[in-house]
Amino acid sequence: MIIGERLRELRGKKNLSQGDIEKRSGLLRAYLSRVENGHTVPTVETLEKLAKALEVPMYQLFYEGEQPPEPSTLREWKSPDETEWGSSGDDALFLKKLCRLLCKISEDKRKIILNMAGKMAGRK
Repeated sequence: MIIGERLRELRGKKNLSQGDIEKRSGLLRAYLSRVENGHTVPTVETLEKLAKALEVPMYQLFYEGEQPPEPSTLREWKSPDETEWGSSGDDALFLKKLCRLLCKISEDKRKIILNMAGKMAGRK
């Protein structure tokens, strides 16, 4: 489903105009129009603002139905060997924190860090 169509549908069900959403979210009406017409793809932060303005949980922007969809099992990864580094204990906490921090930096800086780490890991 195209996100713009879903936003327009939810806005219509609640009898809200783009102006109403503009007042509730702080997003410009012209921007809302561009999103609804598929000319702009909103960021996650913008989607959060839109969900709050529409008074719906964020999952409803992507899913039609009363209940959230069942979680995907594709992202679940279980180590075949629980003795691997980062699978438990302090190592797992460190790895989780590292992943969270890497998500906050820009793509270019992330590539530089990963390239450096790869070169350092290759040294003997």
